[in-house]
Amino acid sequence: MNVRADLIEKVTGRAEFVTDLDVPGMLHGVVVRSPAVHARIRSIDASAARSAAGVVDVLTGADVESFGQWGLLLRDRPLLAVDRVRYVGEPVAVVIAATIEAAENAAEQVYVEYEELPRAATIEAALAEDAPLIHDRHDSINDFYFKGGAKPVANTNVFHTFCNDTGDVDAAEATAAYIHEDRFRFPAIFHYAMEPHTVIADFRGNALTVWSGAQTPAAVQKVLSRIFDLQLAKVRVIVPFVGGGFGGKASVKIEPLVAAASWKVGRPVRVAQSLAESMLTCRRLGADIRIRTAVDAEGRIVAKSAKIVMDGGAYADTGPAVATKTANRIIGPYAIPNLRLDSSAVYTNTVPGAAFRSIGGPQAVWAAESHMDNVAAAIGLSPTEFRLRNLAARGQRIRPDLRALDVDMSELIGLVGQSLGSNPQPSSSVARGLAVGATDPGIVPIGNAVVRLKIDGSVLVAIASVEIGQGSHATMARIAAQTLNQPLSSVTVLTTDTAVAPFDWGTGASRSTVIVGLSVENAAQDAAKQILDLVADVWSLPLDQLSLVPGGVSTRSEVLTFHQIFHRAFGVDSGEVIGRGAITPRSNNGAFAEAPLFWETAAGLAEVIVDEDTGQISLKRYATAADVGRVVNRVAAEGQDEGAAIQGLGHALFEALEFEDGQPINATPIDYTIPNIDDVPETFSTILVENEDGPGPRGAKGMGEGAILPIAPAIANALYAGYGIRITDLPMTPEKVWRALKQRS
Repeated sequence: MNVRADLIEKVTGRAEFVTDLDVPGMLHGVVVRSPAVHARIRSIDASAARSAAGVVDVLTGADVESFGQWGLLLRDRPLLAVDRVRYVGEPVAVVIAATIEAAENAAEQVYVEYEELPRAATIEAALAEDAPLIHDRHDSINDFYFKGGAKPVANTNVFHTFCNDTGDVDAAEATAAYIHEDRFRFPAIFHYAMEPHTVIADFRGNALTVWSGAQTPAAVQKVLSRIFDLQLAKVRVIVPFVGGGFGGKASVKIEPLVAAASWKVGRPVRVAQSLAESMLTCRRLGADIRIRTAVDAEGRIVAKSAKIVMDGGAYADTGPAVATKTANRIIGPYAIPNLRLDSSAVYTNTVPGAAFRSIGGPQAVWAAESHMDNVAAAIGLSPTEFRLRNLAARGQRIRPDLRALDVDMSELIGLVGQSLGSNPQPSSSVARGLAVGATDPGIVPIGNAVVRLKIDGSVLVAIASVEIGQGSHATMARIAAQTLNQPLSSVTVLTTDTAVAPFDWGTGASRSTVIVGLSVENAAQDAAKQILDLVADVWSLPLDQLSLVPGGVSTRSEVLTFHQIFHRAFGVDSGEVIGRGAITPRSNNGAFAEAPLFWETAAGLAEVIVDEDTGQISLKRYATAADVGRVVNRVAAEGQDEGAAIQGLGHALFEALEFEDGQPINATPIDYTIPNIDDVPETFSTILVENEDGPGPRGAKGMGEGAILPIAPAIANALYAGYGIRITDLPMTPEKVWRALKQRS
C-alpha cells in the first residue's frame, strides 16, 4: 500500500508548519484585543509598551488608517480598529518585539480608553427597529471572491439578502390538504482546527512574502495586493503544512494585520495565535430558520417556504455566500413545484462569521430534515415513506436555475437502512432516525496545474490547492502517476507557493479533486503527448505504436528510457517536458459554467439510546452513504466522510460558541466542548457509491462535506420517533433533552 508522503512527514515530526519556520531577522507580534462588545476608542496609549525591554514598535489603527478597509464581498474591515471596536476580541494594536515573551509582557502595557456604545449582540437585537448600526455604510464588491456580490439593505444591519420564488406558493397553499410550520435555531460553532491561525509576513520595499496556513492563497495574495497597492507578482504566499482548516482558514483572516506589522518595522514578523485567540477570529454563522411546508392528500409536497436569518457577526467575511447557500440547501433533494426562499445575513456585535465545512448546509439541513419528520408524523406517514414519495429523481431539477440532480437519493436511503438492518422493536430503548441532505458545492471552476516530467522519470506537480490534512496532494500525485503510467513514488507535489504554482481559486467547496484533479490530469496528458510526440519525431515512429510505461516509452519492439529520449532528442543528457492543464467555466464545451458542477449528497441513519434520568444521548450506531462518483483514494475518502460526520456530531450534541450580551463566555479550549473518542458510535458504517458519472477525473465527484449534513437531524429525529420529544435548537445537551422528557405529554 502506498502511504501518503505527508503522513510520513507528520508522524516523524519532520513536517514544518508556520510555527516551525524561522525567517532570518524575524520578530514576534502579539495582538492587543478589545474587551468591549461595541465601543468608541477614545485613546490608545502605547508609550509604555514601546519603551519596554525587547519591544521594537507597536502598531495601532492610526498607523494603518490610510490603507482603508478590505473584505471579500463587502469592504467593511479595517486592518486594526481605528475609531471603534465592534466585538470582543477585535484587534486594536500589535506589539512587535524580539521575543514572544517580551511582546506578551508589553501588550499588557497598551492602554486603551473605550466609550461604550449601544450593542446588538443577537439577531433579534440587530433587526430591532431601534437597533444601533454596527456599520454606517455598505461598500459592496462584485465578483471579487465569489461570482456576484452582497446585497445589503441600506441603513440597517442586514448586509445581504437573497430571495428566490419558484411557482406560486400562495396558490399551492390555498388548495393544500395540510400545512405545517416550524422554527429551528443553529448556534455559532468554532472550527477547532488543531493549528491556530499563524502568519509570518516579510515586507521588503515593494515586495511582500507571506507564510500562512491559508486555504485560499490566491485570495490572500489579491487582498494584500489591493491593500498595499502592490503588483500581484510582488506578493508571494507560501503555504507549508496546515493543521486543519475546515473553512476557518479560507478567504483571508489575519494576513493583512501581520503584513501591516512587518510594513511598520521593515522586518519579518510572526503572529502565532493561541487557540483561544482563534476562537475570537471566526466561527460558523448561527441561524434562525422558519420553515413551512404544504402537502396534498397523497402526502406530496406542493409548496415550501423558508425564512432564514444568519448571524454574521461584526464583519461580513464570506457571510453573504453562506446566506445564499443556506437558501439553496434548505430545499433538500426533493421535487417541490412551489418554493419561496428568503435568506438574509445580519451584523451582530459578536465574533465574525465565516465559511465552515459545507457553508450553510448544516444549518439548512438541520431545520429542513427535522421539519420533514414533523410533517410526516402529522399526516400519518413514516419518515422514510414521506421522503421517498417526495424525492427528486436522478436527472430532475429541484429548482429551475440549478443543475439537475445527478444522484439516486432513494438508493442512498436504502443503503443506510440495509447497513443497520431491521428497525428496533417498539419496546426497545433504541430509537432510530433518518435524514438526508443535498448541497450545491460552491465551486468556482477555475484551476490550473503544471506537470514536469524529468529526464530520470521523476515528476513534479505544481498546484495552488492546499493540503490541509484531507489528502489532496496525495490525490493529485495519484492522478498524475496514473495518467503518466509512472510509479506513484516518482511523483512529488510541490509545497503551495504562488510564485511557483499557477492560479487556482483555492481549497474548499469540495472542489480540489474535481477542478484541480482535472487540471493535473490535463497537464499530465499534455506532458504525455509531448514526450510521445518527441519519440515519434526523433525515431520516426507512428504515434499509435507508442505508449508510456514506467521509466520511459514503449515502441512495442523496445522500451526507451527517458534518459535515452532526452539525450537523443536534445543532444545532451538533460531535459524535461512541461505539461500545462487548465479548467475554466468554458471547459467541457461550456458545461462547467452551469451550477452546481455536481451535487454533494448524503444520507444518515442514527440509532440512539437516551438515559431518561440524565438526558444523556448515546449514539450507538450510525450509517452514512454518499454518491462520490469514483473513489480515488479509499482510505482518505472514508476518512473524509467519517471526519465530517463526527464534526457534525459536535454541533449536534456538544458545541456552541456562546455569548452573553456580546461577551463570549466559553471561548477557551477548556470551556468549549467537542466530541472525544468515547462519543464515537460503537458501529460506524461508511458507504461510498461509485457510478463513475462525476465531472472529475475518471468520473469522480467532490466529497468531504456531505456527511456533516444529516447527523444532527438524524439524531433529533430518533429522539422524536423513540422518545416523543422534538429539540429545535442545537446542541441537544443532556439538560435540554431531560427538560423535554419531563415536559412531554
